[in-house]
Amino acid sequence: MRYTLLGILVFGLFSCQEEVVLPLGSKEEMIPTIEAFWTDQGSYNEVRISLSKDYYDSLQTEIIRDAEVMITVQGSDKVIPFQFLPGLNTYRPVNPTERAVVGERYQLQVKWGGNMYQSEGIMLEAPILDSLTWQFEEERIFREEGYYIKVYGRVPFEEDNNYRIRVIENDTLKNQREDYLLFDDTFGLQFFEQGLELGYTFQENDRVRLELFRLNRDAYDYLNELVNLLFNDGGLFSPPPQNPTTNIRVVQGRPEVLGYFMVSPVLVRTVVIQAKYD
Repeated sequence: MRYTLLGILVFGLFSCQEEVVLPLGSKEEMIPTIEAFWTDQGSYNEVRISLSKDYYDSLQTEIIRDAEVMITVQGSDKVIPFQFLPGLNTYRPVNPTERAVVGERYQLQVKWGGNMYQSEGIMLEAPILDSLTWQFEEERIFREEGYYIKVYGRVPFEEDNNYRIRVIENDTLKNQREDYLLFDDTFGLQFFEQGLELGYTFQENDRVRLELFRLNRDAYDYLNELVNLLFNDGGLFSPPPQNPTTNIRVVQGRPEVLGYFMVSPVLVRTVVIQAKYD
């Protein structure tokens, strides 16, 4: 009798399973998504504008090509206009020599289809990036064999310590969810002076380019939320996925916009991994 009851309970548990498809992101009208970057390095300065997609949509992203884009220097009458470049599907400054200056506060303005969007950011001073070193490590538990890179630098600031590192290996940007290398001063920044090790293995003759950004807090928070979204596996105990909190506001027109505006200095170091023979 005991085995019969157990069999009934097991059957009941399996028979109650039901596949559920959540109606995520199902909107009749797509939302503009703005990704804007304003730095002290001209090649990074661009504004990408597209329309959002439904969560389950596999269609190609729709690019917005007819927006009016500009950046103004707050407290002055200076306006930096942007133009759309069809070959790159992005907006770039009409004058490519324009770039961010430390201490200046900038406002992004995007007009499109009767809508207006704005965001602000201040150009912060860059930290100190001293050097990159590499060392070969044998295979160990949870650690692959290969060359590991350490980044040495110094942060002399007591506030606004929000950073991102991007890694480009042989001209390919590491852009998976685990590649958003973000850190702040929550637990101090001494580790940066002692050498921050990148969690990647490299091989001999690999060309590695490192880019260090110092972000405004709202842009840093956006990227943190984006990382949490990318690591959301949709499991039973995971929260419902939601878009990161944008630092772009709607001034006129439709009530929603996605994306973020980043104002930041950029420090770049490049190394080619070479074996060291005795």
